[in-house]
Amino acid sequence: MITQRKIMEQQELLKSRIGMKLVRIGKMTRAISTQLFANKGFEITPEQLTVLHALINHNGMYQRQIGAITLKDRPNITRIIKILEKMGLVTKKEDVNKRKVQKIFVTQKGKELHDKMMPTAVSFWQKTIEGIKEDELIIAFNALNKIKENLEKELNIQI
Repeated sequence: MITQRKIMEQQELLKSRIGMKLVRIGKMTRAISTQLFANKGFEITPEQLTVLHALINHNGMYQRQIGAITLKDRPNITRIIKILEKMGLVTKKEDVNKRKVQKIFVTQKGKELHDKMMPTAVSFWQKTIEGIKEDELIIAFNALNKIKENLEKELNIQI
């Protein structure tokens, strides 16, 4: 007979394993995509592409907004924006309503590089789900969405 305590222990073990697996998958994805981008001779890293991609989808954002979307802290976003700006991929423009506050915009060069890199990124993402049936993906996606929603309730990001 399974006791209540045993059920609780199993649930805790499951939770810790899910978290560890998610972290490990994230680290593996980052390492492999970094190698892939380097082997392809891409000018920017996957981390920088993430910021560029956020700007492609929401052009004209403040650094705080980019940080909230990409889940990167302020120093990291500042560093990435400086690199992308130096490469001519993004530009800063002063907000007309607020002095000293700048919005970040993608340049034409940034759009072209993004478009050049995305097929490789999408192909890599597709490889990560090889051998998984569509119904399994839907179940996994729904479970991950619920985990994300649970975490978002605890996450406090200022935009």
